[in-house]
Amino acid sequence: MGFFNHFRIWVLTICLVFQSGYGFYLPGSYPHNHRVGDPLSVKVNSLTSIETEMPFSYYSLPFCKPQGGVKDSAENLGELLMGDRIESSPYLFKMYRNESEIFLCKSDPLSADNFKILTKRIDEVYQVNLILDNLPAIRYTSKEDYVLRWTGYPVGVNIQDVYYIFNHLKFKVLVHKYEETNVAGVMGTGDAAEVIPNVAKRDSGPPGYMVVGFEVVPCSVMINADSVNKLKPYDKFPNKLKCDPNTVSMPIKQGQPIVFTYEVEFEESDIKWPSRWDAYLKMEGAKVHWFSILNSLMVITFLAGIVLVIFLRTVRRDLTRYEELDKEAQAQMNEELSGWKLVVGDVFRAPNNASLLCIMVGDGVQILGMAVVTILFAALGFMSPASRGTLITGMLFIYMILGIAAGYVAVRLWRTIGCGDSKGWASVSWKAACFFPGIAFLILTTLNFLLWGSHSTGAIPFSLFVILLLLWFCISVPLTLIGGYFGAKAPHIEYPVRTNQIPREIPAQKYPSWLLVLGAGTLPFGTLFIELFFIMSSIWMGRVYYVFGFLFIVMILLVVVCAEVSLVLTYMHLCVEDWKWWWKSFFASGSVAIYIFLYSINYLVFDLKSLSGPVSATLYLGYSLFMVVAIMLATGTVGFLSSFWFVHYLFSSVKLD
Repeated sequence: MGFFNHFRIWVLTICLVFQSGYGFYLPGSYPHNHRVGDPLSVKVNSLTSIETEMPFSYYSLPFCKPQGGVKDSAENLGELLMGDRIESSPYLFKMYRNESEIFLCKSDPLSADNFKILTKRIDEVYQVNLILDNLPAIRYTSKEDYVLRWTGYPVGVNIQDVYYIFNHLKFKVLVHKYEETNVAGVMGTGDAAEVIPNVAKRDSGPPGYMVVGFEVVPCSVMINADSVNKLKPYDKFPNKLKCDPNTVSMPIKQGQPIVFTYEVEFEESDIKWPSRWDAYLKMEGAKVHWFSILNSLMVITFLAGIVLVIFLRTVRRDLTRYEELDKEAQAQMNEELSGWKLVVGDVFRAPNNASLLCIMVGDGVQILGMAVVTILFAALGFMSPASRGTLITGMLFIYMILGIAAGYVAVRLWRTIGCGDSKGWASVSWKAACFFPGIAFLILTTLNFLLWGSHSTGAIPFSLFVILLLLWFCISVPLTLIGGYFGAKAPHIEYPVRTNQIPREIPAQKYPSWLLVLGAGTLPFGTLFIELFFIMSSIWMGRVYYVFGFLFIVMILLVVVCAEVSLVLTYMHLCVEDWKWWWKSFFASGSVAIYIFLYSINYLVFDLKSLSGPVSATLYLGYSLFMVVAIMLATGTVGFLSSFWFVHYLFSSVKLD
């Protein structure tokens, strides 16, 4: 870890050079120094529910609005794509000043439409998500001696067909004294103090406080709407309000207004700035992650044993015997040969739909590269959950930049299959630039129309659609064409053996080879399925996924398993004189996508039982299909490239006239 710490320090230092005078901080690492009495403003994010998976704007319900009007917070591309809409709210605090019985506002009498939408959101278990100093509001509930943590709080509750709203919020803000003098100290890398300029020098006077925790207790308190007629926002409510989270007493009725109030309490905490996200990221099931890795290692060891047997026993023995014979004996032996040595004149025969294979392999390299780089950066802490949307934004930009790799691999493979002919390289690289983005565009546009129809904030705005198309057309496409140009100029891979003019007949097989190919996907799936549960839970259950270190290890193991599975299967096909290995090697490892899609259907049926409505189920299956296509291209590429190397190595060892 020492190397990584120094690497991060130097990245930080370089950035500080450009940000002269003002500190630059890693995502989520900026400590705000608030003096006593300084204003603190709470922000609101989209309303979310694990029952519909469709986010809606906070102000789509009759909640209080800030006096100066609703203002959008600065958003990045990733936030918009995830459906986050962070806006200002009327909740205002003063640092370290406890306040109680604060009147917020009285809503207009509930119209029939407002009453209908409010009761619908309560039935669909929608959660209100508040944010203070970049920390989401956390709620604690106890159940059978267990303390459960939730982000956000429910809009209301339905008890015996009577709807109650949580109209009084009890906030607790945990603060820690601002003691640190520089960024390095705050980040726990004190050895870099001399290279990072002092940021706190700009603020003279007594030290303030940092926000290190934000808790909320929602209450339903009966308040007579007529008793607040003379009150202005932020006035003290005349009567004592008792906040008991275990009882509800504010029913909502059509034609009647709702009164909203809140209270806030500040508490000094021992939690330090770098640990303030620990409450959200409590490590649950670490043993399960290690079990997942051990499970993968066992599969890898088993497959590595088979690969070793193929290389040492079969291939080496056959080659040694073959090379020891004189030419006459070799000619005689050729007549008696069986297995892979018989297909020597056909093994490099161009496959059907060669250009499609090249395009899929090129796109697979691009997706795999994006996944490895993104997960590595996330594991090193550069894409923390504190910085919303950076993971999606980072993935998008890394994918576009890696267009150069997609073009290069697709065109170089195209030239290799065509024995050095570079004709049509521009067409191949253009198709590589359009293939996966085209599938993604088709799926996401269809889902977007569903979200638009539901008025969800998860719908991508039209302006963002235009931005995404411009980014693809102005960055990704040119880079893919540049990669294709370099691929056309690079020397093609020479085949070690000549291909016969007349293709050899493939003998009848005992069982269909595609059955073997489909079955092969179970092994890579076995290395992945435990981690898959955590990833699915983070996407669909609203949990924060942050164990990127484990995910990176699992991904490396998955790549190794895919390579080994494809290699073993290719050898088995060659041994039964089946020389059509190109597509089979791709789908041998790529077929893991089928099992992932089946698993996602299983997850929908058994884990997302509460998911309501055909629109929500269609959204879920649409996003799952998009994920599965990406996984198929990435894993298929690993399998194909390892098989190509193996076949090239195997036949370059054979001495032929």
